[in-house]
Amino acid sequence: MSLESNYHAILQSLGEDPDREGLRDTPKRAAKAMHYLCQGYRQSLEEIVNGALFSSDTSEIVLVKNIELYSLCEHHMLPFIGKAHVAYLPKGKVLGLSKVARIVDMYARRLQIQENLSRQIAEAVQQVTGASGVAVVIEAQHMCMMMRGVEKQNSSMVTSVMLGEFHDNPATRAEFLNLIR
Repeated sequence: MSLESNYHAILQSLGEDPDREGLRDTPKRAAKAMHYLCQGYRQSLEEIVNGALFSSDTSEIVLVKNIELYSLCEHHMLPFIGKAHVAYLPKGKVLGLSKVARIVDMYARRLQIQENLSRQIAEAVQQVTGASGVAVVIEAQHMCMMMRGVEKQNSSMVTSVMLGEFHDNPATRAEFLNLIR
C-alpha cells in the first residue's frame, strides 16, 4: 500500500470524506510532504560531506551555532523545532561550514527523539573530522507536548552530548557553553 493510499485511509478513519473538494489532493500532498520531511533516510554521511575536509593548523574551537532544525518525533510523528549548536576541536582537518548544517539536517529529517539526534550529530562530526572533541547542544520545542498531552506552550527541551575534550576537560566544556550563551 502506498503512502498516498494510507493517507486516504487515515482521512476516512477520522470521519472525513477524502473526495471532497478541499481534501481531494491531500493524500498526495501529505505523502509528498512526508517524503520530504524524512529525506534523511535517503542520505548518507559520505554524500553530505562530499570530500569537504580541508587541512588546517587550527586547534581551537570551531563552532556553528543557531542551526535551525525541524524534525518529527518518533512517538507521535509530530514536529519538534529548534536550533543546534555544534562545535569541534580540529586535529589537522576542518569541515566545510555548510556541511555541519547539512549533517544536522540529515539526522533531523528522520523520525527521531531529540536525545538520539544530539548523539548522532556529535558522532557523525567526530567520525568525519577525527576531532579531539565534539560538542552538540540542541534546544527544541516539541509539538507533541504543546499541542496534545500536557499542552505546555512555553516548554522547551535542551540536550547535550560532549565527546573527547569537551567531555573530559571542564575548561573546554565551559568555553563552549559560554560561547553559545
